[in-house]
Amino acid sequence: MKANKLTEKEIQRRIASDPDAPEATDDQLAKAKPFAEALPQLAENLRRNLGGRPKSDNPKVAVSLRLDQDVIEKFKAAGPGWQSRMNKALREAAGV
Repeated sequence: MKANKLTEKEIQRRIASDPDAPEATDDQLAKAKPFAEALPQLAENLRRNLGGRPKSDNPKVAVSLRLDQDVIEKFKAAGPGWQSRMNKALREAAGV
């Protein structure tokens, strides 16, 4: 199925017809402020909460490792958490 390519004219027509996203006027753009200046408390809260999860005391290290397919299938067959179970098995095998 071939995707329809929109012309620039059609794109602009669709933008102009969207009641939820009217085009900003020159006056509005001249009065615009940076987000951090317009809403400083919200900007500060967002800055403090960057990074997703809390930092781990024992962060994992991403590695590339080639393992036999049947080994991976065995761990995956037990369901979600297979990587953690594999990590545990490797820790036990390494004696750490």
